[in-house]
Formats: sequence, structure tokens, C-alpha cells
Amino acid sequence: MPQEPTPHKTSAQTLTIFQGGGEMGALMRDYPWENHPLGHPAQWPQSLKTNIRLLLNSEFPMFIWWSKDLYAFHNDAYLPALGKKHPKALGMAARELWAEIWSNVGGIAEGILAGGKPYYAEGLLLYLERKGFSEETYWTFSYSPAFDDDGREAGVFCACTEVTSTIVGQRRLKSLKDISDAMSQIQTLEQACQMASEVLAQNPQDVPFSQIYLLNADHTKATLFGHSGQVARPLAQEIELQGQTPTPEWPLWQVLQSKSMLLTGDQPGEPQRVPETVAGSQQQQQQQAVILPIFHPGQEQLLGFFVSGVSPKLEYDRDYQNFHELVTGQIATSIASVRARQEARRQQEELENLFEQAPVAICILQGPEHVVELANPGICALWGKKQEDVLGKPLLAALPEVKDQGIKELLDRVFLTGVPYVNSEMEVLLEHNGKLEPIFFSFVYQPMRDAKGTITGVIAVAISVNAQVEARQEIEAMNSELRAINVDLDNFVYSASHDLKAPISNIEGLVDTLVEQLPPETRQQEVIQRVLSMIQTSITRFKRAVADLTEVTKIQRENNEDVAAIDLKDVVADVQLDLENMIQSVGAKVVTAFTPASTVKFSAKNVRSIVYNLFSNALKYRSPERAPVVTIQTQAVPGFLVFSVTDNGLGIEPEARGKIFTMFKRLHDHVEGTGIGLYIVKRIVENAGGRIVVESEAGKGSTFKVYFKQEG
Repeated sequence: MPQEPTPHKTSAQTLTIFQGGGEMGALMRDYPWENHPLGHPAQWPQSLKTNIRLLLNSEFPMFIWWSKDLYAFHNDAYLPALGKKHPKALGMAARELWAEIWSNVGGIAEGILAGGKPYYAEGLLLYLERKGFSEETYWTFSYSPAFDDDGREAGVFCACTEVTSTIVGQRRLKSLKDISDAMSQIQTLEQACQMASEVLAQNPQDVPFSQIYLLNADHTKATLFGHSGQVARPLAQEIELQGQTPTPEWPLWQVLQSKSMLLTGDQPGEPQRVPETVAGSQQQQQQQAVILPIFHPGQEQLLGFFVSGVSPKLEYDRDYQNFHELVTGQIATSIASVRARQEARRQQEELENLFEQAPVAICILQGPEHVVELANPGICALWGKKQEDVLGKPLLAALPEVKDQGIKELLDRVFLTGVPYVNSEMEVLLEHNGKLEPIFFSFVYQPMRDAKGTITGVIAVAISVNAQVEARQEIEAMNSELRAINVDLDNFVYSASHDLKAPISNIEGLVDTLVEQLPPETRQQEVIQRVLSMIQTSITRFKRAVADLTEVTKIQRENNEDVAAIDLKDVVADVQLDLENMIQSVGAKVVTAFTPASTVKFSAKNVRSIVYNLFSNALKYRSPERAPVVTIQTQAVPGFLVFSVTDNGLGIEPEARGKIFTMFKRLHDHVEGTGIGLYIVKRIVENAGGRIVVESEAGKGSTFKVYFKQEG
């Protein structure tokens, strides 16, 4: 049994053997070799001295086992392999030094001593007792004979390197890759978590067991979604997170509060924070576990917990912790991806449901060939096709009859340029019931883009406007007829207004002649006076009606004459002077309010006719129950100057408002007139691009608003 190295002075010759060599050179110089079975270094073979000198000055891990007892010599680079066996390992017999792996390497070494061939191993698994527990390690090394001075096999020379971190790292990377690969087609959270656990079960060296718990919405409960391996703790399907007392379940509530990693045993007990390095078993039989919070990628939102067993044959060092953190991150990514896919499916289903129920025709066309991805019942009805006959087909395959009608060219333009296309009442020939029929559409082609902004297809929204087109065509035909009738009516009015002047003048002359022929005593009779007055009144009204008809024909034939900039304030003032006697006689109050810009470009005589008609009507149709108040004002609105006349007079019944602008329509017989004034006003205004509206309440008054079109 070799002794512990103690300080010991050696000869100068010995010092040269162990010259340099760092820590091991110093230990060899101070070692009491005279008490070792190999004896004093001065008695050693020159070959041994040479080999020791060689390994002490090498930066590569090396050792020599010398003699049939295989006494150990090694350099500083080999010290990490020894761990706690250093410094006792110097001079120790290899069988004792590496008793835990002698069944693996002893036969090889002894075979080399017996003249066997050199041995080379790459990534050989060896369980070493160098840190207080049986540690999983991997080595690449070579065993070759070390010869004595006579050329006989006298020992074993080894150059070695530990590749534990490389092999374990590759194994862990494979687990991470396998999880990622397995998640690509997963559809549910249950599948994602269980699949991740099953993949990790293929790496029991690093993950002896695993459990994945996900939180509920209010973080009061964690539910088991996936697990693998065996553990002494009970497998809880749900863990309440309200209490803070030790329970048989994992202390998830502590991780929920701290949001940091927690190391614990597989039996209930006080958990501890993860230290920088934890030996695999800590000389205990109890297996360790680590609990990690699962965060939503890139956020502070907690999704759940990953519980993993810790190998009793590995240090729980920074690399091991990093592996667990990467696994947790991969699980978090998988959960987020599944939830995103579920949300996308939900939105897709909602979108499809919306499309299916939409009152308009909708289809989605994918790619440059415009493959029909979605076609709702509305579009299928317009196309005259069944959904199963068009879905998944390019548009021209689904609707071959539109090939030469410009539809694909329009879609190509939207797909290539990204510019939407809108069309109103486009005629397309579609096959319905075995024959081509003209169908009128109003539609929009909208480019569809992915998250990167790349155009992936076109959304088409359409409505059938067959009924509208047919109605419009009928209206246009009716309008043509009406225009012809209006022309005839205008011609008739024009002719009548001129042709009636002569007869009425003749009648008036005959009446005058008749009156002159009557004896004076007859003319003085009351009844004759009353009849003559009635005849004269009728003639006057007849002449006034003919004059109004003449005015109508002038308006319709000479609408745009003498247009100039007219200030409505001046026109109102001029008309007010003309109506002053009436204003005074009825005791009316006139209120005006004009905007600073109350000028219109209009025919001077026509604008005066508008003002005069509205102003005089406000006085004529006054209420006998109150003094008349007439308010005249202007107001600028987009595109128009509004001229309004408001009175507190008789007002108009609702059913009569639509009739007051028709020719010869009079609502009150007690007021003189022909019922043509408002008709004239309406024609003047509308011919100039404006409009007139009335707001009225019977018994309270009326407001007439004239919208004069403004330029710019």
C-alpha cells in the first residue's frame, strides 16, 4: 500500500528526472520513493525516467502504469480526470486507483503487459468515482506498451482526453431537435406536452422522468398535460396553488411566486434553490428533481411548469441547467405554436363561417393560378356551380367559360401589382343550366397578403346587380319617354301661352264693346256691375296665367342667360322695398341674417324671381292668429349656399308637402294666385344644379331652403 506523499529531499539526479512538470513534478520530487515498492528513482530503468520526463512536460493528459502492479504516474493535464483521487493517486496501483472501472480497462492493460496489441477507444463510457458518486463520463484514449531498458513490456502508456461534455451535449441537442421535429404537426396542448415528455423519455440519462403542468386562467390550479418515467412522488393530475404548506405534490406554488428554477427531491421535503453545482446524488439515495417555470416566449406571462428528474450520475452544473432551460423554452415555444395554430384555426373557422353566412358572394383565390380556396354559397349561386366542383381548382378550370372575358387578366393585375380593382355592373357570360347567360356583377378584387406583406392571393367580393341593371334600363327607357313628353309639353305650353293671348285680348275687347253699348241705366244696375266685375276679374286672372306660362317657357328655354355674381343681401333688400306696402299693411316683422359671403353666380332676373316668390308667399300665407314674422338668412354648407325663408304662418300638412311644387297646385283659395310660382322656383333652382326643400308644420309655419350650387 503506497504512502501519502510527504516532504522528502531527493538527490540531484532525482531532481533532474522530475524537472518541471508543475504540481505533479513537485509532488514527485517530494515523494518518499525509498518507501515505495519501486524504490529510489536512482534505481529506476532509464526508459521509465525518460517516459516520466516526457509526460511531465506535456500539456496533453497522459499517465504511465509501471511494472506488473501498474503503479501510476501522471501529469498535471490528467488531474481533472482524477478528481478527489488526487493527490493520493501518485504511485498507487491502478487496480486500486480505478477499482470501479477495472472490469472495463483492467483486462486491456494486463493484456498489453502480456505482449498484446495496443488499444484505442473513442467515446468510451466509464462510471468514475472521482467526485463522491458514480459519475457518467466518456473518454477517448489509447493504451500502448511502455518498454524497459531491455525492450520488454514493463508498463502501459496512455494518452487520453475526456469527451463527456461533447457526448452529453450532443445527446441533449438531439433531444431538443427531436422535440422541435415532433411538434410540427401537433394540434392540441395535450398532444404537445405528452409528445415532449415521450421524446424526453428517450434520454433517461438526462431526464429520468418528466412532468408538464399548465396553469389555468387565474393561476390557481396547475393541470398535468404530459409525463414520462417513474418517480416516487404521487402523480397528481391537478395541483392547487393556493396553499403554502408542504404537500405530497410538487411545490409549484413556490415557483409561481418566485418565477425561478427550484431544485428538490423526489420525496416531499424542503426544496432548495439551485446552486451553481450539485453532485448527482450528494451521497444520498434520493433522486433529485428540478422545477422550472414555463414562460410565454419573449414575455413574463407564466404558462405552466416543467418538472424534470436530475441524473444521479451527473453534476447539476451550468450546462445541465442550460439544457433544462432550453427544454423548457422548447416546450414553451411548442405550447405557443399550438395555441397560435388553435387560434388560427378558430379564426379560420369563424372567417369561413362568416363567409358562408355572408349576404354577398365571396371567394378566396390562391397563387398566380387563382386556385379557389374558399367559395361561399353566394358566389357558387352566382357561378351556377356546386362548392365541390370548384374548390381546389384554378379559376379557369372551375369556370372555363370566362377564359376570354378578361376576368383572369384583371386577377393577374391585382396579384402582380397589389392594387385593388373595383368594377360596377360588369357583364359576364356564365354557364347556367347548360347555356351561357349574361350576368351583371358589381365586385371588388382585393390583394391578400401574408405576415411578411407578400401577396398570396386575391379576395373577391361580388353582388349580382341583374335586377338593378334591368330596373335602370327600364327607368332609362321611361326617362326617354318622359323627356319626349316634357318636350311636347314644353312645346304645348309655349304654343298655348302665345296662342291664348289673342283670344283673351279679343274677349276683353268684346266685353269693352258690350259695356259701351249698354244703356247707362243698365250699366248702373247692381247686378250688371257685379257681373261685369266678375268678368273682368276672370279676364285678369286668365291673362296672368298666360303670362306665367310664358315665364315657364322662358325659364325652360333660356336658363343660363345673364349669369352674374349676385349678392342675395341686395336682392332681398330690393324685393323688400317692392313689398313694403304689404309688409306695413299686415304688420309683419322681417328679420335678416346673412353670412359674410352671400354671393351666388346666377341669372339676376331668376334669382329675383326666387326671392320674390318665397318672400311674398311668407306674407300671403300668414296666420290670422298672430302677427307675421319672416326670417331670411343664408348659410354656407359644403358645395352650396343655402338661402332660407322662414315664416310663422299657416304651415303645410305633411301629405301636401310633395304637391306644392307642381304646376297650378294651390292649397289655399283665399289667396290670389295661379299656383305656378313655386313650380317656377323649383325649375329655376334645379336647372342651375341646386335644389329646394321645405320644412313645415301645419298651424306653426314653414321654412323654404334653396341650395344654390357654388363653384370650387
